[in-house]
Amino acid sequence: MNTKRRTFLKSAGAASTVAVAVAAGLIKPTEVLAAEWNKAAFEAKGVPDALKGIGVANPAADSRDILIKAPDIAENGAVVPVEVTSKLAGTTSIAILVEKNANPLTANFDLANGAEGYVSTRIKMGQTSNVRVVVKAGGKAYTAVKEVKVTIGGCGG
Repeated sequence: MNTKRRTFLKSAGAASTVAVAVAAGLIKPTEVLAAEWNKAAFEAKGVPDALKGIGVANPAADSRDILIKAPDIAENGAVVPVEVTSKLAGTTSIAILVEKNANPLTANFDLANGAEGYVSTRIKMGQTSNVRVVVKAGGKAYTAVKEVKVTIGGCGG
C-alpha cells in the first residue's frame, strides 16, 4: 500500500475544503490566523509602558490569589516554563512580563466566557529577572512577582 499517495490525497482534500469555505465567505483568513496584535504593548521598552499598553495604570499590590509556577533557577533562558493560576473570580486576562528583557511584555492572554484563570507557556529570559504577572479580574488589576535566576541567557546571550 502506498502511504505517500494516501497522505497526499488526504491533504489535498483538506486544503480544498478550506479553500471552498474561504471562497464561500464562511471563514475569513485574517480571523483564522490570529486575533489583533497589541504592537505598542509588545514593543514597549519598559514595564510602565508595557502596562500602559495593556490598559493597566496602577495594579493592586501583590495578590496571594495569583500563583506563579516557574523554576527558581532556569538552566536555559531560551525556554523557561511558566504556569500561572488565578484564583480571582472573573479573571479576564493574564499578562506575563519579564522586567529585565528588552521588551518586558512576554505574553498576554485574554480569557472569555468564564474560562478558567490558568495559562501555561514557555518564555525567553535574557538574564536573571523578576517575572511579573498581571491579572485583570472584576474590573481591577492585580499582580504577583517571582524571581527566576538564569544561568545561560536566552535572548542572544
